[in-house]
Amino acid sequence: MNFSLRPTYDDPHLAELVGRLRDYLDGELAEHERERGLTHESRLTRADLEPIWRRSRELGFYGIHLPEEYGGRNLTYSQLAALKEEIGASGRVLAHSVLGDMGGPLRAGDILKHATDLQLATYFLPLIRGERACCFSLTETDAGSDVRSMRTTAVRDGDGYRLTGHKVFSSAGPFADFAIVVARMAGTGEQEGDKPRFSAFLVDLDSPGCRVDDGATPMSGEHIESDIILDDCHVPAANLLGEEGMGMRIALGRVTTNRLLHCPTVIGAARRAISLTLDRTRHRKVAGGKPLLALQAIQHKVADMATEFYAARSMTYAALAALDKGEDAHAEAFMCKLFVAESAFRILDEAVQIHGKEGLTQGNEIEFLFRKIRMFRVLTGTSEIQRNGIAKLLAFQA
Repeated sequence: MNFSLRPTYDDPHLAELVGRLRDYLDGELAEHERERGLTHESRLTRADLEPIWRRSRELGFYGIHLPEEYGGRNLTYSQLAALKEEIGASGRVLAHSVLGDMGGPLRAGDILKHATDLQLATYFLPLIRGERACCFSLTETDAGSDVRSMRTTAVRDGDGYRLTGHKVFSSAGPFADFAIVVARMAGTGEQEGDKPRFSAFLVDLDSPGCRVDDGATPMSGEHIESDIILDDCHVPAANLLGEEGMGMRIALGRVTTNRLLHCPTVIGAARRAISLTLDRTRHRKVAGGKPLLALQAIQHKVADMATEFYAARSMTYAALAALDKGEDAHAEAFMCKLFVAESAFRILDEAVQIHGKEGLTQGNEIEFLFRKIRMFRVLTGTSEIQRNGIAKLLAFQA
């Protein structure tokens, strides 16, 4: 894999997809955002996103990773990663809706294989078509990394279940029609030695006993989170995903893959930051009229930024290639998440430093990217959690 801030691909199919995606992101979508004055901190509405879902579906991008039976093109993990990298590198406000990450097919993931025919027809096929949207509700205030300590419970009740609890950080919640909620089966895990059992449910967000509140605004400033409050909310038995007790397996079943597939978007954002930084250093003048890039101190900084980017990108695509071959990449997923998160943060930290006061100013893209990338060291598993996982696997190999 050669170093490039605008990668090319030997695979003609992938090269064509990347080219068309770049054209859409830099052309039509950019113009759409300019016309509406959208920024990364705009309070987006369903009306902002739905046209992007539909147009992206028309262009073949929305749900493109899915099997052909669902209208996708059955992409490999590496091919999907290349598209996600372009999403991250685009700088577009609505880029998260092009492949279906914001409440769409990417959010549903492998959950489709657990769905019944009724659930597919009612929830997931409309989602794939861009007609409905979902959020995933797992995290609670005191159940983040230790999700098994969740307090949301499900009680069997005649022809269904009653759910009670409070979920936080439900990304895409402000735009969703339904949530995939994981709850502990009532009465399990309450006695010493009693193992808790978890189940997953499809919950219509307009159901009696269900309330969607604005979630906490993350440091990125994006308004994309919701709290899902359930108060004796009735869920039909037909909305149970899989079987009782399979909820945690469904929620965490693709954890290795998902951990890896978060990395290309962050790599794309780091690529964007390097490009913006190089542009600044070439055009910003210092004493004597020389460009900033003429200073050796700046040359060393951008050299380190590019090197970290290349290392992070190379290891991520190597791990994805192993997944494509059907190999286990458990340790590599931990390592990639750790290294990409920490490297991208160092890249953005240097980008802010080089941009000077402009890099500290709200409204500057580098300032936004710094806040956004800082979050990745915590989200989808902290760097410390990744180190724990790596160390545990190394201990087994000893």
